[in-house]
Amino acid sequence: MSNAKERKHAKKMRNQPTNVTLSSGFVADRGVKYHNGGGKPFRTQKQESFSGTSRQRQTKMTHSPSETDVNEQSSSKVMFKKKGGWKAGPEGTSQEIPKYIRASTFAQARAAEISAMLKAVTQKSSNSLVFQTLPRHMRRRAMSHNVKRLPRRLQEIAQKEAEKAVHQKKEHSKNKCHKARRCHINRMLEFNRRQKKNIWLETHIWHAKRFHMVRKWGYCLGERPTVKSHRACYRAMTNRCLLQDLSYYCCLELKGKEEEILKALSPMCSIDTGLTFAAVHCLSGKRQGSLMLYRANKYPREMLGPVTFIWKSEKTPGDSSESRQLWIWLHPTLKQDILEEIKAVCQCMEPTKSTVCIPDPLLTPSQEKSQTKLPDEKIGKKRKQKDDGENAKPSKKFIGDGTRDPHQLYSWISPTTGILISDLTMEMNRFRLIGPLSHSILTEALKAASVHTEGEDTEKTPHHWWIETCKNPDSVSLHHRQEAIFALLEGITSPAEIPAGTILGLTVGDPRINLPQKRFKVLPNPEKCQDNEKVRQLLLEGVPVECTHSFIWNQAICKSVTENKISDQDLNRKRNELLVPGSQLVLGTHESKIPLLLIQQPGKVTGDDRRGWGSGWDVLFPKGWGMAFWIPLIYRGARVGGLKEAIMHSQYKRSPYIPGDFPDCPAGILFAEEQGKNLLEKYKRRPPAKRPNYVKLGTLAPFCCPWEQLTRDWESRVQAQEESSVASSPSGERSDLRGDEVPRVPTPGETSTSLHGSSEPKGVVGTECPAQTETEWVMGPDTASSLCVLRSRTSLKQLSAWCGPDCGDSRAARRVPGRGQQELTREACLSILDRFPRALVWVNLSLLRKGSPEPHTMICVPSKEDFLQLSQDQLYCGPQEFKHSDPFKSKIRKQKEKKKLEKRQNQGHTVSEGLAGGHPVAEHQALTLGLWSGPLPDVTSHCSRVILGFVTQGDFSMAVGGGEALGFVSLTGLLDMLSSQPAVERGLVLLRPPASLQYRFARIVIEV
Repeated sequence: MSNAKERKHAKKMRNQPTNVTLSSGFVADRGVKYHNGGGKPFRTQKQESFSGTSRQRQTKMTHSPSETDVNEQSSSKVMFKKKGGWKAGPEGTSQEIPKYIRASTFAQARAAEISAMLKAVTQKSSNSLVFQTLPRHMRRRAMSHNVKRLPRRLQEIAQKEAEKAVHQKKEHSKNKCHKARRCHINRMLEFNRRQKKNIWLETHIWHAKRFHMVRKWGYCLGERPTVKSHRACYRAMTNRCLLQDLSYYCCLELKGKEEEILKALSPMCSIDTGLTFAAVHCLSGKRQGSLMLYRANKYPREMLGPVTFIWKSEKTPGDSSESRQLWIWLHPTLKQDILEEIKAVCQCMEPTKSTVCIPDPLLTPSQEKSQTKLPDEKIGKKRKQKDDGENAKPSKKFIGDGTRDPHQLYSWISPTTGILISDLTMEMNRFRLIGPLSHSILTEALKAASVHTEGEDTEKTPHHWWIETCKNPDSVSLHHRQEAIFALLEGITSPAEIPAGTILGLTVGDPRINLPQKRFKVLPNPEKCQDNEKVRQLLLEGVPVECTHSFIWNQAICKSVTENKISDQDLNRKRNELLVPGSQLVLGTHESKIPLLLIQQPGKVTGDDRRGWGSGWDVLFPKGWGMAFWIPLIYRGARVGGLKEAIMHSQYKRSPYIPGDFPDCPAGILFAEEQGKNLLEKYKRRPPAKRPNYVKLGTLAPFCCPWEQLTRDWESRVQAQEESSVASSPSGERSDLRGDEVPRVPTPGETSTSLHGSSEPKGVVGTECPAQTETEWVMGPDTASSLCVLRSRTSLKQLSAWCGPDCGDSRAARRVPGRGQQELTREACLSILDRFPRALVWVNLSLLRKGSPEPHTMICVPSKEDFLQLSQDQLYCGPQEFKHSDPFKSKIRKQKEKKKLEKRQNQGHTVSEGLAGGHPVAEHQALTLGLWSGPLPDVTSHCSRVILGFVTQGDFSMAVGGGEALGFVSLTGLLDMLSSQPAVERGLVLLRPPASLQYRFARIVIEV
C-alpha cells in the first residue's frame, strides 16, 4: 500500500478505541492473528501498555495464552477483504471458526470495547468546539454565543464549554471603560498633545476620516481624497463648486499711518510688475490686490514671494482715527523671510504685548495624568455630569495656533514710524469656494444676522457688541445694504462676472441653525436671475466702499465671538426640546452673530481662452467657527478638495504654484531640494533592472532643474557663437541676436565673477565640482543676484507678441506697431537682456498632437531638419534622441568587485580594520547606476537638441483635451531661438520626458 493510502487509513481510524482494530485486509496485515475476544494482534499489544484493570488483565492474558487458545487460533482461517466480499487468503489454507469460547474472556473483551467506546464518545479528540463539529450546512453564526441555536443533543455539552474560563468574555477595566476612554476630557487632551509638532486645522478630524493626510509646512493637511475624485473635482470647479480649507495661510497685520506704511513698503515692490500697495481701488479697501515682494531695492532679484493684501476701508461707522490697517496674506513657506524684511523696512524691532489671546501651554504627560486621575471611591462607578462645574475642569480645546510658544514674540512696534506689526496666523479661518455655484451655496448656507429691537430682552445675551451696533441707525442701515447686495449674488451666474478682488463685509447668524436634515445640491434660482438695474450696477461698479466694512477687523469682537459660541451639545439639546421635531430653531438674542469678509477670486486672468475659469469666493471669519461653517457648505452640495486639487486648479489657470514654481525664491529653492531628495530616494529603492537608466537616455538632471547652470550655459553659448561669427565675417554684418558683442555697463546685480564666468568657453563648467561652481557664483554681497524670473509686464507683452507665428513678414510688420510693440530685432533683444541678464521666463506649452508631459521634461530647440520633415508630413510626431553610452557602468562594476574583495579579506579581521577600509565603500555609495555622477557637463548641448528650459507642471489637461505643460525657459535662449526661426514656424519647440527618447512638438505661449 502506498504511503498516501496508509495516511488516509490512519486518519480514518484515529478516533477508534485503542483496543479495537478492524481487519483491514491489506497485504501488510497478512499472518496477523487476533484474539477470539476481538482484541488487538499480538505484535501490536506487545508494543503498547494499557491503563486500567481490564486492560491489564487482557495484556496478561495476551502474553501467556493457553494451549486451547493457540489451537483455536491456529485452526482459524485468515480472511482478506477482496473484491466481491471476504475470501480466503492466498496461501490456500483455510482457518475455521473456533468451536467454543470462554465466557469470562469474551465478556472482559466486550467490556473493554464498550468502555473505550463510551470514553471516545464523551471525550473530544480535538480542540474544536461543539458547533464546529457539525456539518457546514448545519452551522449558524449565532451558535458561538447562543447555545439554543444548537441541536438539543449538543446543547448540554455546549453549555459546559461556555462555562469554562477560557471561553468567557474578558471583563473591561472598570476605570477605563469605553465611555471613559472616549470622554471629551481625555480625548481633548490627546488631541492637544498630538498637535505639538504639526498644527491641526479646525477641520482636521473631518479631513482625517476622508483624506490622505500629509505633514507639510508645519501643518497636518489633507493631500487628496481617499476616493477617486480627480475628474469629479474638475467638474466641480468648472460647473459646480469646490471647497478648500486655506486656514493654514498666514496673515500679517500692519497698523499705523497710511503714509508711513506706504513709504516703508514701497522699496519691496515695483510698479514694473503690476499693482503696488498704493493702488487706488486697493487703498480704499474696495478690492483685494496681489503683488510680488522683493528685498528692499533689490528688484528684479532676491524675490521673496507672492502675496495678497487687503486695506481696511476708510469710511467705517464710529471710527475717526487716522491709522489704517493692512492685512498681508502669504503662504506659510514665505512667512519667515517676508516677516523679517517687513520688520526691517518698518524699523519694528521692539516687541509689544498684543491683544491677540494666546492659548495655554501644552500639558506634559505627567500633568495630563494628574488632571485625568479619578478619586479612588469613584473607580468602577458610573460618573454623572455635574452642572456646577466647580470641582472638575474639562480641558480646553486649542483653537488657532495651539502650538505657539507663550513666550514667542508675535507683535512688534516701531518707535520712529509708529507702525505696529502683528502676526495673526491661525487667528482666522479662510475657506475658498471655486465654481459657478459658489453664489447659490453661499446665499443658501449663510443668512444675514437679525437686527435687535428695543423691546427684546438683552440682559442675558453675551453678544453685547451686536446690541450696541444695532443702537446706531447708520450701522443698521449699512447692515441692510450689505444684506441686499449679498442677496443679489444669487442672481449672478458666475463669480467671474464680478470685478476681480471685490470685497464684501457682512454679519451673519449661526449657520448651524439652518442646517438641512439631508445633503442636497443647490441649484441657481432662475427667478432671481432677471436682468435688473441693481445687478448691472453691481457688475459694473462692484461693491460700494461703505459695504466693505466688517467687524472682523476688530480683534476684541472676534475674541468675544469665539468665546461666546454655543456648543454643539447645547444646540442639539435645544433642538431636541422643540415641540415640533424638525421645525426652525429660534434662539432670539442668544443666537451668535459672526462677522465675516467675502473676497472674490478672479480665477484665470491671463490669455485669451477660458477667461474667468476657476473663479470663486474666499470667506474669512473668526477662529473657532471652522466646523460650524464647513458642514453647512458641504450639505449644500460643495465638494471638498485638498492640496492636489489646489495644484490642479493653478495648473488649469496657467499660474505658478506656490512654492514650487518660484525658483528665484528661497522657499522655491528649498522645495526643489526636498522634492529632488524624495525622488532620488524613491529611485534608489527600485532595482536597477526596474528603473530607467537616465545616463543612457541623455538626461542629466531627472529629479531637479539646474536653472543656474542653464542660464550660465546659454550665456556662454551665445558669446561663443558671437566670437566664432566675428572670426568668420570680419565685416560684422549680422541680423540675428548672435551678432557682434556690444559692450555694456554691468548692472548693479552683476558681479565681476559673473562677467568672468560668462567669457569661459563651452565645456569648462563641466570640469568643476558643483559645490565649487556654486561657491564661485555666490561670492560677494549680491549672493542671489545671478538668477531672476522675468516679471516685467512690458517685457512679457513684447515676448508674447514675438512668440506668436506670423503668416508673412509684411503683415507682421504692419501688425506689430499697431499694438504698440517693437519688431523682433537685435537691438530690441539686447535691450531686454541688458535689463534682465540670466533671467527665466514663465511659459505655457501646448502639445500639437498626442503626448502627456510630466515634471522635469526638457524643453528643446528644434533643428532645421525637424521643421523640414514636419512641413512634409503633418502627422510627424517628432525626432528621437540617440541612445547615449554610460561611462559610469565600468566604474561601478570595478567598485563592486573591489568591495567583494575587501569583504573577503576583512572576514577574519577585527572591526577596527574593517572600519579602516571604509573609504572605497563610501565612494561606491556615491555612484548610482543610471544617474550622472559628479559635476554636470554643458546642460544645453548634452543632447542632440539644444535644451531651452524645463517643465515644472505637466499633465493631460481636461480643459483643452490634450497635453499641457508649464515651465521656465532661459530668456537668452528664447530670444536666440526666436531670432533664428522663420516667422511662420516661430514659437515651436520640442518636449522630451526624462525617461523617454521621443521628442514631441509643442507651441510655446507667454500669457500676460
